[in-house]
Amino acid sequence: MEGGIATWYAKNTRKDYEEFKRLAAELAQDLPPGSRVLEIAPGPGYLSVELAKRGQFKITGLDISETFVRLASDLARREGVAARFVHGSASDIPFEDGLFDLIVCRAAFKNFSEPLKALNEMHRVLKPRGRALILDLRKDTPWEEIASYISKADVGPLNRWIYKIAFKHLLLKRAYTEEQMTALVRESDFKSGEITKELIGMEVRLVRREPVAEQAA
Repeated sequence: MEGGIATWYAKNTRKDYEEFKRLAAELAQDLPPGSRVLEIAPGPGYLSVELAKRGQFKITGLDISETFVRLASDLARREGVAARFVHGSASDIPFEDGLFDLIVCRAAFKNFSEPLKALNEMHRVLKPRGRALILDLRKDTPWEEIASYISKADVGPLNRWIYKIAFKHLLLKRAYTEEQMTALVRESDFKSGEITKELIGMEVRLVRREPVAEQAA
């Protein structure tokens, strides 16, 4: 998303700000001081900024949208937090190996054009025993549940109609079923993960395992 579309998205997702606060608080509980966190596709930066408020963490956001990088950077400055946002692709993460303790990707993985490469890049930049959390829409969610979810959103009648069109004709087509995500994780360098179904989505929890020591000859 760029330009006006990105700005529209930022305005509407801000109405879910309590959810960003809740998730940030949940993530912060398990992060030691000094932890390095990468949010992939942070959009306007709400989650990263809220997480930066909750501890002495080193927060980085990586987004393919230059507009979102600018919006998120502006938000961090206004809120007075040390979260930085950079332009780049999830399938070619511009950081060295083994840098991050935690990677978060919320509501974006389904849009990646090279999902396997993105998973392998996440694995590469995580420290051994580092964790990744992917939160996204589940393709096999019944339409009635999605419609109910949208009807409760505080976005106004026109935006609810736009959301329904987007979910039905775009987002659900890109999303993964639990089985598809399981197969993708198995093919990746992570090899395994834990998937939990949520209201209309799923949580995918991944860990970079300790490297296996080579046995002496």
